[in-house]
Amino acid sequence: MTDSPVAADAATPVLPTTLEGFLASVERRAFRFAELGLRHRDDALDAVQDAMIKMLGYRDRPPSEWTPLFWTVLRSRIIDVQRRRTFRLSWLSDARAPDGEEIDWADAGPDPARNHDGREAWGRLAKALRQLPRRQREAFSLRVLEESDVETTARIMGCGEGSVKTHLFRAREALQKHLEEFR
Repeated sequence: MTDSPVAADAATPVLPTTLEGFLASVERRAFRFAELGLRHRDDALDAVQDAMIKMLGYRDRPPSEWTPLFWTVLRSRIIDVQRRRTFRLSWLSDARAPDGEEIDWADAGPDPARNHDGREAWGRLAKALRQLPRRQREAFSLRVLEESDVETTARIMGCGEGSVKTHLFRAREALQKHLEEFR
């Protein structure tokens, strides 16, 4: 018997044993997920922080429940911020750029996700993901980027497994079209 944190089954991921360890392991991915949904750095940081604080109330839950619970809490927080923003900015709904495109109100400040070597690839993927409908973006992010299984993704999104598969299929189709010239 070794003290190594490697799981007995290579297909079974090793779960952090403390909530703090779990939150540290999910922090960057959660920020990217929130930023894709909110398109604003500060709102994304706030949403992730709020979700992490809410998770402190679930400290006594088993570690196996933390992942779906955290993503459900974060997703709900993102939706709340989007709804509030829609109400708050409703008077700007007809604002358009001179070329007719909808104005992107995202912060133009530096983005940590774009500071790594794959900056261009991430930028194109993020742009393509933003163009997807919310449910397709969530299904793709949770299944592909977060590597959640279909059952967990369905629980997080509050829908059936068949819906997750449909949203994921449509998201992949749309992303393939958007990223065709990048290949």
